[in-house]
Amino acid sequence: MQNYEDVQHAAAILRATLGMQNIPCVAPLGIVLGTGLSDLADNLADRRVIPYSAIPAFPLASVEGHAGAFVWGRIAAQGDDGKNSDCLVLFQQGRCHLYEGRSPAEVCMGVRVMAALGVKTLIITNTAGALNPNFDVGDIMCITDIINHTGVSSLTGANCDAWGQRFPDMSAPLDANLRALALETSTLLGIRLERGVYIGVHGPEMETPAETRMYRQWGADAVGMSTVLEIIAARHLGMAVLGLSCLANKNLPDCMVPAPLDEILAVAKKTGKKLAQLIRTLVTKL
Repeated sequence: MQNYEDVQHAAAILRATLGMQNIPCVAPLGIVLGTGLSDLADNLADRRVIPYSAIPAFPLASVEGHAGAFVWGRIAAQGDDGKNSDCLVLFQQGRCHLYEGRSPAEVCMGVRVMAALGVKTLIITNTAGALNPNFDVGDIMCITDIINHTGVSSLTGANCDAWGQRFPDMSAPLDANLRALALETSTLLGIRLERGVYIGVHGPEMETPAETRMYRQWGADAVGMSTVLEIIAARHLGMAVLGLSCLANKNLPDCMVPAPLDEILAVAKKTGKKLAQLIRTLVTKL
């Protein structure tokens, strides 16, 4: 499901709002912020906010913890040579989900708009449940691979050749160089960074003990209700992708406990501070 016309129209509106109609690349780096992680976009130089509601056909975020806006600005960065330089960044502050009744095209529209605005490198964040018993609540996981268990694909329907080929390769959906850079940066900062496979499910119901056990047997280390379709769309577009999950709860099939949204948001907010530090430092090395 590839909504080329809607994406181009949305990109044109964002360019006009930012006063960059004739600039091919509005920002080289795009960052998608998941549940409870919107604070990362609040401290930018020259910050400009464009609500989703100002963009025709753009799906609104309706879940608590998703602000619902594009945020453009500059992150202050210092290179290895000691010189200060700002990095232009375009944030997608919140997303919509399949469980809200949205189509795959709507779920992936933000990523595709970013690509249309010149973004080449994409950092996708989310809040997820830990499946690996060695992971702890509050950890950050660097996504090494994905399992799409949503039952749909972001590439169903006629292919948009302007975006990518009909059968895009998915042997390496996450960029190995970005992953290595994230691990190097986390070590420098003293932040524990787990590595693992993320399985994306449709939702909105949480996992049963039997499902949790099955996902773990499949090789998944964390589970969530977003991200996989966005990564597929980004790779179709040729973007380099880094995925980072805030582990807000722990799913152990033999001792399952409820995971209320308010508790997940609280953990995501706390862990989001570490994530923000990691991303800001990582940006200096890109």
